[in-house]
Amino acid sequence: MDPQKLWRGRLDSHTKEMGRYLRLMFNDHFSFAMFFFLAGLTYNYQQWLATLDSSFPTALVMGVVFASLLTYSPIRTFLREADLVFLLPAEHRLASFFRSGILYSFFLQVFGLLFVVVAFGPLYFTTYSGRATSEFVLFGIVILILKGWNTLSHWWELNSRFGMSGYIDPILRFLLNGLTILFFVRGDWIFAGVTTTLFFAVMMYDYSLAKKRKGIAWDLLIQKDQQRMQVFYRIANMFTDVPHLKNSVKKRHWLVRLIKKPIPFSSDKTFDYLYRITFIRSSDYLGLYIRLVLIGGAFVYFVPNIWMKIAFSFLFLYLSGFQMVTLWHHHRDVLWLDLYPLRIESKRKALTKWLFLLLIVKTALLGLVFLLVGELMGLAIVLVGGLLFSYFMSYKYLTKRLT
Repeated sequence: MDPQKLWRGRLDSHTKEMGRYLRLMFNDHFSFAMFFFLAGLTYNYQQWLATLDSSFPTALVMGVVFASLLTYSPIRTFLREADLVFLLPAEHRLASFFRSGILYSFFLQVFGLLFVVVAFGPLYFTTYSGRATSEFVLFGIVILILKGWNTLSHWWELNSRFGMSGYIDPILRFLLNGLTILFFVRGDWIFAGVTTTLFFAVMMYDYSLAKKRKGIAWDLLIQKDQQRMQVFYRIANMFTDVPHLKNSVKKRHWLVRLIKKPIPFSSDKTFDYLYRITFIRSSDYLGLYIRLVLIGGAFVYFVPNIWMKIAFSFLFLYLSGFQMVTLWHHHRDVLWLDLYPLRIESKRKALTKWLFLLLIVKTALLGLVFLLVGELMGLAIVLVGGLLFSYFMSYKYLTKRLT
């Protein structure tokens, strides 16, 4: 068995699957929405930088952001459940396979890190206008070194089966990453050297724990890989059917009681009940809806330009509506629903009505943010426009998608 041939085969299979879903996800509508979102974000970033002075806590902000990105260093191995049976006996011959997984994970995350480093460049030079470009380049190199250390530390942490418990090691790395970045950006070289040394000591401790176990945590690596793919499948499921998606269900009793109360006990309300309960109890919809509300509200609150506030409001209304299309296919594998003596039209009507209600609630919540910041004209535009948009999205756009 050739470990590198096995790795290339797994990587090729993964790349093809990801490419297939990404092509469906980045369709014309979503690409336009993302372009508008990034353009608006860039414009407001420039406007915001013009209002800053040297008193802004740039070092603290960069410390928190990069500590999060550095500490989160997942390892992709593309292991499968069957490997516990067929590959486990050959573990001693698979060192290059796992080494390739570590390198792949590192370089994949480096691209995102470099993008964030470049994005922080204007803020860095606005706050520290007297510094040379070479200092910022050195900062980028330090970020890459710390990312490599975090990746190795996490690998050893996994194979020691969380020797310092599942929380202590990431918390320690987060604090040391953040302090190192904070001191480095401020120019406190001695303190930055101390925290870097402490981080290296933590990494070596993880290495010693992993060496004591003398083995690969196959089940844990498989579990982590599957969890990450399920997150991707949930996102992809917003755009297309994903047969690999495993749906998890949460009870949420008080929300279920609240949702059930206004629904009459009648056969023609069967799908009203089904879709509302599915939205509340499934892990795929409620959490994403709430996150989009919070992120949209944050943009409305912090973006200075009123027209950009309004534009972001409609963008996040669109994203919430687009998310709900997949609810139509949520029960596609439940054959019992085909036995219901109900027409397909009642199913379509129930979903469009529920989507309309959700978009109205989101419009009202975004309107409250406009009221909070004192933008009465924006409040009026979003309430009226949001009502019209919600109707169009629910009864025109969604109806066409469901035919």
